[in-house]
Amino acid sequence: MSNENVSNEAIAPNAKRLLWAGFMAILAAGVGFALRGGIFDNWGKEFGFTGVQLGAIGGAGFSGFCFGIIIGGVICDKIGYGKLVMLAFALHVLSAIVTFTATGAGAYNSLYWGMFLFAYANGTLEAVANPLVATLYPHNRTHFLNLLHASWPAGLIIGGVLGWWLDDKLQLPWKWQLSLYLIPTVIYGVMFLGQHMPKSEASVQGLKLGEMLKDVGMMGATMIALFVWLFSRDALGPMLGGLTGAAFFTGSAWGYVAIAIGIGVWLFFSGLSGWAIGSWLLVVLFGVHALVGAVELGTDGWIQNITGNILTSEQGKILFVFTSTTMFALRFCANFIEKRIGLSPVGILLVCAILACVGLNLTSGITSFGGALLALGVYAVGKTFFWPTMLAVTSDRFPRTGAVAISIMGGLGMISAGLVGSPGLGYAKDRFASEALAEKNPAAYAEYKVPDSKGWLIFKEVSAIDGKKLAAAKDAVTAGKGDEKQKAVHAADQTGDRRTLVADSFIPAIMAAIYLLLLLYFKALGGYKTVHLGGAEAAKAT
Repeated sequence: MSNENVSNEAIAPNAKRLLWAGFMAILAAGVGFALRGGIFDNWGKEFGFTGVQLGAIGGAGFSGFCFGIIIGGVICDKIGYGKLVMLAFALHVLSAIVTFTATGAGAYNSLYWGMFLFAYANGTLEAVANPLVATLYPHNRTHFLNLLHASWPAGLIIGGVLGWWLDDKLQLPWKWQLSLYLIPTVIYGVMFLGQHMPKSEASVQGLKLGEMLKDVGMMGATMIALFVWLFSRDALGPMLGGLTGAAFFTGSAWGYVAIAIGIGVWLFFSGLSGWAIGSWLLVVLFGVHALVGAVELGTDGWIQNITGNILTSEQGKILFVFTSTTMFALRFCANFIEKRIGLSPVGILLVCAILACVGLNLTSGITSFGGALLALGVYAVGKTFFWPTMLAVTSDRFPRTGAVAISIMGGLGMISAGLVGSPGLGYAKDRFASEALAEKNPAAYAEYKVPDSKGWLIFKEVSAIDGKKLAAAKDAVTAGKGDEKQKAVHAADQTGDRRTLVADSFIPAIMAAIYLLLLLYFKALGGYKTVHLGGAEAAKAT
């Protein structure tokens, strides 16, 4: 690679302060995310929430982020980074206030909207931090975006350890635990305060929003509209139905409303782009990043549960911290990989996809803690560079999109995690465990299955194993008192987890195939190169 591609020279004298301010902002998001995940059981016990209600509260953390980063990305170049940082800071503080008002019958709404505001603030910050760092370091975006996003696993580590210590050991009230994310919030607010922030290449060139959206075009708008329709149908409708008690929001009539919302979004983005077709390459990157969200964030949401079930709960938590630590350390090494090893960003992504696929298959066969460390170590290396390197490739190849394209990409990845990755893995667990139990012990399955069957997307309906009965069976087996049926249920649940990981591995396998084709495509063009705007090039860069 050329020296230009690996130069660490920044375009602003305060670049390091802004970089570390962005680092601290995403760190605050990671700490809050980990702390909230650790106190779900507290909310269940205190307020009597069902698993569905807790899942809906958690889902607000994905949808809020999606809307925050996409809306922020669309208006970022117009209103400036500074105003969005102030908005995010205010929303982070407001989310704590709303969450801490959770009492009695209104607890669900307080926690739901507190989570949504928290996630919206996180998305807004990424709408600032990603294009800001890409602008500050135009010749080495892969390295610095990976460095910026090392803050996410760092936040998960800090939040996870704090949650384990404060909740399991000291048993402090959940409000005290959750308030700790306000510390890095105040720090990033101070670090951003009074700082001049440069504009993106597209903004400097004077490009209007419509021009920035031409590479997105109607093809990109179709992908955005598809996920908005899915969100409206599967998340917004049930949420409104739960809040109002109206069956309309979960009936067939609401399905037509969801379609209308999706069409409206398509018309909005297509119209803003001037009805441009869009770039096929950018649309491919959008689609691959949706897969990244599903396999990285979706898997992260389940991996503690899965490994803790195959081994022990405590080992599952330790393994999660281990993979997060691995990600944190390796995200400082992207510059070395580019400069010393000579891999292009697309080459890095190809290797990562292969490793993630292999790691998930290895994890599906673990029988010991040592084996799990090895298997999850391979998987952790694989998933480390996905998210920030995808943002770098998009920034490198589509500079005229400014903050818009990478914000849309981040939003699609997050909403995919919430609508595809997390529920898809949950469906896989239910289906594979049920099939294993029905095959090995039909009598036990008849006794332990739920009365209603449910499907997911285009996949068949299954009658899952009842969660309360499953927990009782696992407790009995762990205590050495389980009968034959309980042992069969526990074994089937573990089988379901293993088969879920194998199914999950198909996602990075598909990603690897796409990355290989992209690598060959760039090789045919003479190699991967960063595109920069300048004069007339600003209007026709692709």
